[in-house]
Parts: sequence; C-alpha cells; structure tokens
Amino acid sequence: MAIKAIALDIDGTLTNDRKIVTPRTREALLAAQDAGVKLILSSGRPIQGLRAIASDLGLDAHDGLLVAFNGAHVVDAQTDEVLYDQPIDVDTMRSLIGHIRQFDVIPWITRGRNLFVERSSRHVIRYRGADLDIVEYERSMCDLELCEIDDLLDVCDVPHDKLLCAGEPEYLQEHWRAMGGPFEGRLSAMFTADFYYEFMAPGINKGRALANALSVLDIHASEVVAFGDGQNDVSMIEWAGMGVAMANAVDEAKAAADMVTASNNEDGIALALEKIMG
Repeated sequence: MAIKAIALDIDGTLTNDRKIVTPRTREALLAAQDAGVKLILSSGRPIQGLRAIASDLGLDAHDGLLVAFNGAHVVDAQTDEVLYDQPIDVDTMRSLIGHIRQFDVIPWITRGRNLFVERSSRHVIRYRGADLDIVEYERSMCDLELCEIDDLLDVCDVPHDKLLCAGEPEYLQEHWRAMGGPFEGRLSAMFTADFYYEFMAPGINKGRALANALSVLDIHASEVVAFGDGQNDVSMIEWAGMGVAMANAVDEAKAAADMVTASNNEDGIALALEKIMG
C-alpha cells in the first residue's frame, strides 16, 4: 500500500516501558519522513507532553501533526497552528467535577504547561504492589508545572479539552460506569491506562481527529498506518487503512487491528514498517 502518513500512539506504543524511543524505531521513523511520509503523534497526553518526542523525531522540520487529549486538540508541529479543537464546555465541566468528587479518584486539568490539581487531593496511588506518586508521574512525563489550587472550579472559567481522573486500577474498574453514567451521550469517556479514566467532549476519539485533520491535506484513510496499544487507540486502528496493534496491546486493540506486531519493548513499530513499506 502507498503510505502517506503514520499515526503513532506514545505510551506503550512508540516508547518502551522506560518511556524511551529506541534507536531502531527512531531511525525507521526518520527514514519514513525522509521518504515523504507525514508522522502524527496521537496521544491522550497534552500538547506539552508531545513536544520533546516530536522534536527528537523531527516532526517540527517535516510538518508533522500532534494529536493531543485523545483527539480533542490537533496542532501542526511545524507552525504550531491549531487545526482542530473541541473542548468540554464550561457548564458541563463544572457539573462533571462536582459529580467526580463522589469518587476516590484524583481529578486534574491541564492548560498549557500547567497541571491543576486541588491541594486536598492525595498524590499517591497503590499500583502493582507499590506506592506511585501519580501526580508527579504525569507532571514529569509531560514536562508540566504543578499548580495546586483550592478548587478546580476556579480554573473552569474557560472550556478545557479533558478532565483526567487517576486512581487504583481495581477501583476504577469497579466504578467507571458510575463515574461516567450521568454524562453518557454528553461526553466521551475512556481508559487511557489502567490507572487513568478520562473525559472529553462528545464524539472525541483519535480516529475522528485523524479523519478531520488529514482530509484537509488530501490524505485518505487507505494511505495511513496507525499504531496503538490501548482502548483509546481502537478508533484510529479501525479508521486507518492499516491498523497495527502492539503485542502488549489490550484485546480490543488487537481485535480491531489488521496486524499485530512485536511489543513496544521489541521495536514493534520498526518491524511492522519494514513489512509494510519494504
């Protein structure tokens, strides 16, 4: 197939378990860009959390795209032009925050480089038998500045692209339906990791974001390869002409894929591109 674009989830897909893009995968993606293929980073992360990887892979020099907040916000990596943005409106966000306070989760909002979390919120969750400072994990991974405030409602004077809720995986599995139930049809909600459950505007997903952004560039689904591992990657794996799931992917992603490649720790992207592009 003729490939014009490659869409890449970040965590669990492009980066290995140490949050590093391996040399083999990096070289494969640089070579693809040199051949005229557009790279798209497509993640639940905010834009700020994509910039370092985008720079390392040369997206800013090759007019790549950054798809953030699971598809709610799309930016041209070279010009920083916003190509698409669909945030949660103020009234809905305020209602959502009030509802989420009933649950033992840590909600936060990211705006620009700032991560807003309430001072009263705990920062540590129990994960895989150890304590994890989940707020610091997100702050450092996305190169954000922590802003502790008295009330998240204080920053809800403008629309925001996402409300992220962190918690113990077992708790989230037990309560995610109750967390999202009152907003069914009014918001999109999904797991982006077993410790993250996130809310976006209605209809938001990575597949829709790619369709909207690439149609302007005259790039069709049949000309796109998409790589992912999570529940939030299913829509773009299904949309792309060639959807590829990592060996470490959740079952839903594997079921949606045209191909299952090696894991994120085994250069699965590079191996798949060698097969697809020759």
